[in-house]
Amino acid sequence: MVSVFREDDDAFALWRDQVGIPAHRIQRLGEDDNFWAAGPTGPCGPCSEIYYDFKPEAGDDTIDLEDDSRFLEIYNLVFMELNRDAQGRLTPLAKQNIDTGMGLERLAQVLQGVPNNYETDLIFPMVERAAEIAELSYAQATPEQKVSLKVIGDHIRAVMHLLADGVVPSNVERGYVLRRLIRRVVRHGRLLGIQEPFTLGVLEVAMALAADPFPQVQQRAEVIRAELQQEEEQFLKTLERGERLLVEVMQSAQGQHLIRGEDAFKLFDTYGFPLELTQEIAAEQNFQVDVVGFKQAMEQQRQRSKLAHTTVDVTVQGSLDRLADQLQRTLFQGYQLHQSQSQVRALLVEGESAEVAEAGTAVQVILDQTPFYAESGGQSGDRGYLSGDQVLVRIEDVQKDNDIFVHIGRVERGQLQVGATLSSQIDLSCRRGAMVHHSATHLLQAALKLIVDDAIAQAGSLVSFDRLRFDFSSPRSVTPEELQQIEDQVNTWIGEAHAAEVAEMALEEAKQRGAVAMFGEKYGERVRVIDFPGVSMELCGGTHVHNTAEIGLFKIISETGVAAGIRRIEAVAGPAVLAYLNEREAVVKELTAQFKVKPHELPERIQALQQELKSTQKALEETKRQLALARVAELLSQAESIGDVQILVASLADTDAESLKTVAQTLLQKLGAAAVVLGSVPEEGKVSLVAAFSAEVQQRGFKAGSFVGGIAKLTGGGGGGRPNLAQAGGRQPENLRKRWRRHGNNFARGCNNSHSAPPPTAAAIPFILF
Repeated sequence: MVSVFREDDDAFALWRDQVGIPAHRIQRLGEDDNFWAAGPTGPCGPCSEIYYDFKPEAGDDTIDLEDDSRFLEIYNLVFMELNRDAQGRLTPLAKQNIDTGMGLERLAQVLQGVPNNYETDLIFPMVERAAEIAELSYAQATPEQKVSLKVIGDHIRAVMHLLADGVVPSNVERGYVLRRLIRRVVRHGRLLGIQEPFTLGVLEVAMALAADPFPQVQQRAEVIRAELQQEEEQFLKTLERGERLLVEVMQSAQGQHLIRGEDAFKLFDTYGFPLELTQEIAAEQNFQVDVVGFKQAMEQQRQRSKLAHTTVDVTVQGSLDRLADQLQRTLFQGYQLHQSQSQVRALLVEGESAEVAEAGTAVQVILDQTPFYAESGGQSGDRGYLSGDQVLVRIEDVQKDNDIFVHIGRVERGQLQVGATLSSQIDLSCRRGAMVHHSATHLLQAALKLIVDDAIAQAGSLVSFDRLRFDFSSPRSVTPEELQQIEDQVNTWIGEAHAAEVAEMALEEAKQRGAVAMFGEKYGERVRVIDFPGVSMELCGGTHVHNTAEIGLFKIISETGVAAGIRRIEAVAGPAVLAYLNEREAVVKELTAQFKVKPHELPERIQALQQELKSTQKALEETKRQLALARVAELLSQAESIGDVQILVASLADTDAESLKTVAQTLLQKLGAAAVVLGSVPEEGKVSLVAAFSAEVQQRGFKAGSFVGGIAKLTGGGGGGRPNLAQAGGRQPENLRKRWRRHGNNFARGCNNSHSAPPPTAAAIPFILF
């Protein structure tokens, strides 16, 4: 079976007359099915799809291509011939093409005769391994269990390739997608009853399948394993914390059996607890989740985020897409020139194409040629000015889209017009800063390979005007001694004044010469090579110094871990080193003046102060404990006997939580069969509570954890612990400055009864003195 767009007579005729498919097996479908578009605007066109029929014996009378049990789309042909603008108008593309796509897994499904992609030999080995870990038989698994097994197999493969490509789990962009995939794998593992870390077991199967077609997976095997293991272990801890909080939320629901949307969102936002998992656990306890409230809380968070993050101007991208066919690539002159004459080819204002922009207007300017470097390869885009007759435009950034340079700035004076010829002048100070830091980055990578491990590979970088950041693969941190050696080596190369040799050559030739390429980066057939002979040779399109001596000085600021197997070095070079040292010197001068010591004596003086402070704090804590214990005799006389049990409820003013627990344990030991409940306000707006129950009290149905937790809720807090000893806290001490003598009878009857009593609530406490 094939399908064509309803108005595409050419495609219909080709299938019928040239290929020989009967007309009744060619279906005409509408825009929803057979008209492909990249988005609301941009290239688009009709498409034709090829389907495999699993049940030809069903005949051709009632063909429904939506019947997934019978038909499977295996090939798609998009005739990319039109362009849609913001008003919805369709115009022919200047360069038309056919975009084809064939599904490897779908073809495997057809050829192997299995019911879905997940049961092909591309994925099923991972599914089987997950089933083995879960102690399940896939053939006998329930539909829900099969879904979880398929998710695990599919997602582990995706996670492996993302990690192999250098993506690391994070909360933004690609890293967030990766993190969500890993967490979904872990969640579905728990749905299958897997409580311990298990993903590495499935990963090994995925890596074995990928060994031949994807050699980079084996090259980064250790990093992939370490990253996945750390992320899984961290999320398991998150799940444990989230589950505990969820239990507390359900306990405080006061019989409503509803989890508020804001509580569900807190679990999601703070603990990474998926809403689906919250719903699942809640359902087991006959609770429901306020999903509407959850979505409202999420939307409020998104609105807050908009105020704190830069917004991506998708309208600019849409306008660029529409202009792409009319514009030629921007000629970059910045390797040789710092200033040139340029013509304005296009102008965007608020994301829309414009002919004129007045003073004060934020603009995106596209020139025919430019000395401005566009952000790429980690190097920031140039800054500078465009100037002409009565017009001045300040350029704050330059971005690149398919070899079209977009100069982002603001018209400072005059009127900017399309077609105008302007003088393009980069900010030389900023450019020199970028050149210094970019070349220093190359030297840094060479030093890391020389001193730490030749297998180190770049995992990302930032080259700014006043600093650099270099991410690299390494299974361990770099020692302080190694960092010093690296810094010394880079400065040695700077002092040796190595001249830069820049050349363009074929990619294969560059690799044969030993040029270092960034892992996962896509390169064309011809590449630019930056060579500091005997030191460093890298594929790079950035701007660099002509001689290492121009860098001046190099200083490492920090070395940290950003993910498992990925380390980060931040450093400064050139004039930025002086600014860094001046800042540090000012701090040292202030500290030496305050402590009245010489600079080299500062570490010893600070260490002595820290030790003194630590000793003072310990002494203060011990004094508080002794003062609290000194009240034991007095408190013993306040205990009330109810039957064969003594009850003591008292306040110890500002006693800290640890001392409060010590006193409670001491009192219980002296009283014997007793219930001791103590409280304090150690600081403003904070409540500390402790309950200690003897075995006799526990036998009557009273549990210290449940009891003290109920009191804490009245103070806007929570807590709990063991049946014999529990602690809790709150934030509203004023709620306890009451007497509840009238509620004491319930507690008293329970303690005086030889049989178990109902679990007490906070109202059952006989009295609290605050």
